[in-house]
Amino acid sequence: MGGQGVALVSGGSRGIGAACVLRLAKDGFDVGFCYRADESAATLVAKQAAEHGGRVLATRVDVADAGQAREWAAEVKQELGPVTAVVASAGITRDGMLARMSDADWTDVLRTNLDGVFHVCRPVVFDMMKRKRGVVVTLSSVAGVYGNAMQVNYSAAKSGIIGFTRALAKEAGPFGVRANVVAPGLIDTEMVAGMPATAREKLLGGIPLRRLGRADEVAELVSFLVSDRAAYLTGSVVEVHGGLTV
Repeated sequence: MGGQGVALVSGGSRGIGAACVLRLAKDGFDVGFCYRADESAATLVAKQAAEHGGRVLATRVDVADAGQAREWAAEVKQELGPVTAVVASAGITRDGMLARMSDADWTDVLRTNLDGVFHVCRPVVFDMMKRKRGVVVTLSSVAGVYGNAMQVNYSAAKSGIIGFTRALAKEAGPFGVRANVVAPGLIDTEMVAGMPATAREKLLGGIPLRRLGRADEVAELVSFLVSDRAAYLTGSVVEVHGGLTV
């Protein structure tokens, strides 16, 4: 087992999830991460993470499927050891006006973004509580805190993650397990790159720091939250958005 233990990271092949895999590997964790489709990206992230000296396990998993998530968690525990940190990062978008939103666009986003957090956390949190050691970090969004037009599905899912994590913090806290939320704003990832240029420029104008955030900047916050430096921090929603909502 790595010096810091074992980290379980969902959505670890790209964006914020990939940055978290690399940062936690650098911090001394063995890391088991999952990806949904992009095997070549996952292979590259695994290779880069392993360069820090720890063990890395990349597994193809759809976190919307409870069975797949449960099997993945069991594989990580068997191959790497007991999980000490969970970072639930997997997420998708299907943007559009509510009046025109299809049932599938609503359901797919809720199943991956919200159900996925439940599916990833459930197989490992009880073990953490029994060992009286563990940290959960969930990735929400400023859309989950404040809402975002054209994203009622995404905003609802990300808001649900906040409620889930705060409830978990109360439930698991007496057993020494902490749970916190990171709520990023506009981060320079594939998801944001897919926005229309005019919409992205308009949003940039509302950010006091006048730039997009970087995935590694979010990963720095995650690194802090899973460490003993944040030993008295639980049930919190930490926003990282360059002043977007000020």
